[in-house]
Amino acid sequence: MKCTSCGNGTLNSSYLEPQLPCYQCSNCSGNFLMISDFLRWKETNDIAQPQDSNCTIEAEETSKAMICPKTGTLMTKYKISKDTDHRLDLSPSIDAVWIDKGEWELLKEEGLANNISAIFTDHWQRKVRDEETADIFSSLYQRKFGDHYSQLQAFRKTLDAMDNRSEALAYLMAEDPYKA
Repeated sequence: MKCTSCGNGTLNSSYLEPQLPCYQCSNCSGNFLMISDFLRWKETNDIAQPQDSNCTIEAEETSKAMICPKTGTLMTKYKISKDTDHRLDLSPSIDAVWIDKGEWELLKEEGLANNISAIFTDHWQRKVRDEETADIFSSLYQRKFGDHYSQLQAFRKTLDAMDNRSEALAYLMAEDPYKA
């Protein structure tokens, strides 16, 4: 098979982890992994959660559209998390994923390697979008409220814990809460 990422290398049988077969590009070192192989491997193996480390994983990212090397169909990109621009490419017709050079190490470092199959679910992708949206709103509120934003966040937690939250909000919104 010809490499779908660089177009120059060939995909040769290899292992992403001991007993986890994949096809690796002879040129760019990207990996083509069958999800069924991953799930079978995961039944008896588990990737340890990463210890806090200061090393930065250098992972490549393919920005162009990818073509499945087995089927010749377009692969779909899935965002890994809100904290990285890296995306995994899935060939949905055969449930295979393209992992760019360094992305497997990045997934392990981020504690996501055990969840690789979950990344392709609607639930995971919705969670990523919701987290990105929350970050955008937080940034907007930070600009709008400046130094008061952290105080507002703390006060919101206080309000959320109150049984009579609605009455407290009405009290705060009233022009003069001491007049009938």
